[in-house]
Formats: sequence, C-alpha cells, structure tokens
Amino acid sequence: MNDRTSDEQAVRATALDYFEGWYAADLARVDRALHPALVKRSAVQVGAQPPSLTTKERMLELVRAGGGVEDRTDDPIEVTVVDVHHDVAAAVVRSAQYREYLHLVRTGARWQVVNAFWQLTDPAGEPGQDDAR
Repeated sequence: MNDRTSDEQAVRATALDYFEGWYAADLARVDRALHPALVKRSAVQVGAQPPSLTTKERMLELVRAGGGVEDRTDDPIEVTVVDVHHDVAAAVVRSAQYREYLHLVRTGARWQVVNAFWQLTDPAGEPGQDDAR
C-alpha cells in the first residue's frame, strides 16, 4: 500500500469517527476526529448576522448530550476523499441527514477535521436547523 492510499484510508477513517461518533454519542471518537481549532459552519450560519460558528468544545457538548442519537439511521455514510496533499486533505461526507465538506490536517500520526461546512440533505425540511449542530 502506498502513502497516498494509506492517507486516503486515514482521512476516511477520521471522517467516519466524526460522523459515526456523532450518531452513537461516542465522545472519544468525535474528540479524536476534531482538531482543537475546529471551525464549523452551516450555510444558514454564514447567512446570519453576525455569522456564527461551532467549535470543537460545542460539538463535544452536543455529543455528551446525545445530540446525534435521534438522527441515527441504517443508511450508509458515504465518504469521498477529494484530495490529499502532504499534510492537508479535503473530503465530502454524505449521510441521510447531512452533506458536509471537510478540510483535514495531519497532526502527528493522525488526521483531524479543522474546517467543516455543512447543510441538511433536505435544507427545506427544517428552518433554523443549524442551531442543533
């Protein structure tokens, strides 16, 4: 296995830790997947005045409270690794509820999500949905 394939697998595993950890309220998985400097926004948040963002600390609070458990389905989570370049990577994650664009950074021996931009799979379904995640 070459380094590129290994990096793509590691990026995919990080994205799955983030998503599957969210759905299972698995704090350890989400914690290791997210960089301490995480900035997460939704399309709705960007349009807000002023724009808001979600931090790693806030995401961990939501996981502790079981925030993603009610969203869990048996539908597959699809991760597409768009690019890996040295210590940065980009991936797209598609789940039943969310479409999320991730930027990841290599931190030592692992990858972590440092930027995330998301929208509900059906954005017309819930006005104000960005407050929950």
